[in-house]
Amino acid sequence: MIDHEKIQEAVKLFLEGIGEDVNRQGLRETPERIARMCDELYGGMGQDAREHLTKVFDADNAEMVLEKDIVFYSTCEHHLLPFYGKAHVAYIPDGKVVGLSKLARTVEVYARRPQIQEQMTGQIADAIMEYLKPKGVMVLVEAEHMCMTMRGIKKPGSKTTTIAKRGVFARQERLQDQFFQMLRG
Repeated sequence: MIDHEKIQEAVKLFLEGIGEDVNRQGLRETPERIARMCDELYGGMGQDAREHLTKVFDADNAEMVLEKDIVFYSTCEHHLLPFYGKAHVAYIPDGKVVGLSKLARTVEVYARRPQIQEQMTGQIADAIMEYLKPKGVMVLVEAEHMCMTMRGIKKPGSKTTTIAKRGVFARQERLQDQFFQMLRG
């Protein structure tokens, strides 16, 4: 899916555009390195969260399941600069649970593509609702955006928090309160 040749040519043009010599020793292999890096950074482009969320296990549990502090790295689609932070994902099972690593893998599917945080938060919640079919899901994402810290307004340490609530989480404040208490615990 990722076209290494196009990326390498684009990197060469970019380097020339900022006044660099693409033939100097330190830059000669940079276009190839960037192309290989894109496989890793944008690996979510060709993935579907369904592959992680459809392997489920029967469970009588109907209490909240919370996977917190899922570290992620993503790229802002507006400036192609990184944003990174933690995602916290909770759901109320409806007869089925998923392996805990699958929640982290779902976060990765959406984080590893050019993205905005607001959209990523909703995509994670929507995928869990669609494929796991729980009674409800709540996703909170906290991130620092390099487009805010190293350019523009230059406010290092500032964080953006987004939240998505679906199903019973959208309707029951008690569950939202429990989610926040569990995050602090």
